[in-house]
Amino acid sequence: MNRTTKILWWIIALLVILNLTTIGTILVRAKAMGEEELAIVLDEDQSSPLTGRFFRQNLGFNDAQMVQFREARRTFQYAANELIFEMDSLKSEMFAELNKQTPDTVRLNNLSDQVGNRHAELKKITNDFYLKLKKMCSETQCEQLQQTFLPLFRDGTVNRGRGYQWNDSIATGQGHRHRYGRGGRSE
Repeated sequence: MNRTTKILWWIIALLVILNLTTIGTILVRAKAMGEEELAIVLDEDQSSPLTGRFFRQNLGFNDAQMVQFREARRTFQYAANELIFEMDSLKSEMFAELNKQTPDTVRLNNLSDQVGNRHAELKKITNDFYLKLKKMCSETQCEQLQQTFLPLFRDGTVNRGRGYQWNDSIATGQGHRHRYGRGGRSE
């Protein structure tokens, strides 16, 4: 092997090591930040999602509260994401059934009931999550927690007139959405 070939091999080896180091660093940082940055979005109009950082900065959670928060959020987020995925699938089935030449109204009603049941479950686990957070909060933090979760418990009159917008014979939801976690799925 001549000298030029050896130099090229060394350069390639260094570049491979540099790339692997860069990729490793990105993955480690993403994993470290991922836990803190996992977001719960209650209202699209809200200026910041409910990450661990949000609770530490805005509600003043201490280290012990952060540990409790992460555990509560992990349990909640897993269950919420699963329910939302199921509701989205059922809604897709409903829409497909609605667009058949002869839709089966019994099937549509059954799918509607299933969506409703999952929605009720989602509300129950949201209530449980809120109560867990409330239990760990001081009186001042509870007041801030109430304001943070208010979008989920607003009276339906707040969004009057914003629910659906008709466009080319298709209804598209334009109201507030409540997302739990990454992926932007909505309830």
